Amino acid sequence: MRALTTTLALALLAAGSAWAKLPAPSDEAKAAAAVTAAKNAWNDKVGGYQLCQSMNRVAEHYRKTAKAEGRTAAAPVDTPACADPGAFVPPVAASAPPLEAAGAHSPAKTAVAPPSGKATAAEQQGQTKK
Repeated sequence: MRALTTTLALALLAAGSAWAKLPAPSDEAKAAAAVTAAKNAWNDKVGGYQLCQSMNRVAEHYRKTAKAEGRTAAAPVDTPACADPGAFVPPVAASAPPLEAAGAHSPAKTAVAPPSGKATAAEQQGQTKK
């Protein structure tokens, strides 16, 4: 009886620690989870596309062999065309501004005067000494 009580107490202690609250994921972890979810969704679309192509090949083969053997095959059913999902494009992080907004591609300003010289600031701006 005592062993059962001890085992029960240890089990309750372990269960209590299992229900402890986990810390919130970092921004990097959230971004990685978003990329993983997008990749999984894209893989599902690729799998559906490949399945669609495979079913079309099987149906075409069935019609050819039935015709060659002299059997009548049912008329093909109009179905939507297989949709190619294209290449995987990872999602853009929502916290990072686009490059255009960040000014990362902006060219340097055109120089109007040499970086060093004997001219004063007034002369550089077009004003002359009086």
